[in-house]
Amino acid sequence: MHSELTNMERAEVLTAALPNIRHYTGKVVVVKYGGNAMINEQLKQQVMEDIVLLRLIGVRIVLVHGGGPEINDLMNRLGKKPEFVDGLRVTDRETMDIVQMVLAGKINKTLVNLLEMKGGKAVGLSGMDGRLLQCTVKDERLGYVGEIQKVHIQPVTDLLDRGYIPVVSTVGCDKQGNAYNINGDTAAAYIAGALAAERLIMMTDIAGVLRDREDPSTLIPRISLGELPGLYESGVISGGMIPKLECCAMALERGVHNVVIMDGRVPHAILMELLTDEGAGTMVSRGEP
Repeated sequence: MHSELTNMERAEVLTAALPNIRHYTGKVVVVKYGGNAMINEQLKQQVMEDIVLLRLIGVRIVLVHGGGPEINDLMNRLGKKPEFVDGLRVTDRETMDIVQMVLAGKINKTLVNLLEMKGGKAVGLSGMDGRLLQCTVKDERLGYVGEIQKVHIQPVTDLLDRGYIPVVSTVGCDKQGNAYNINGDTAAAYIAGALAAERLIMMTDIAGVLRDREDPSTLIPRISLGELPGLYESGVISGGMIPKLECCAMALERGVHNVVIMDGRVPHAILMELLTDEGAGTMVSRGEP
């Protein structure tokens, strides 16, 4: 890649990005990270580089992560079969211990360490720290799966004010101190809303919202909130995309300016989204498309 660009072309790339850099400097961007982009080691390195670069140009960036595949992996190794109801993990007390170990322990600290290695300053938090994500039981059938009641955002804003990248694992707790597993997209939407973020970026395993799920060229680049009901009805948004779009709507209603669903498997997708005019993925916003 580097050898293909002359120094002049590189300079032009940077100057073309200048209006976008100016727009995002000082603004909050929340990145929800998980799935395949997290499993592939090379992609993970690139995502961390993008995040550090954005921080260095003055973007107040927050990384919210899940870790479903790694939780499944440890459960299988411990001889415990993962169970799901309506796409949500059934979480008994033993499963909750595993979730907490994997998310708040292994994955969180690995990401913090990677960001530091790339030249960033990062601090890991879980939703239990400072009661960041206070929750109650979502559904008795699911066990320790949390419904967020309150976001105490100050631990995150304190870190942002001091120049750190907060890295948040999606484990919450109730008033009695019980730990809960929280859906990563929902947690990201609530955190972005509490920060009145300029943008929430949701990294997924597909290019965005497609009119035809089999054809990536049918990507819908922009959707307004008003168009969502029609897209649900026509079946364009179906399956696992429904809860994702519901989280987008929730984030917008909570004060986020816009939300982007993008393919986390594309190298440097975050930089393409924020620093080029084309962007990447599907943007969901409150106004007209």
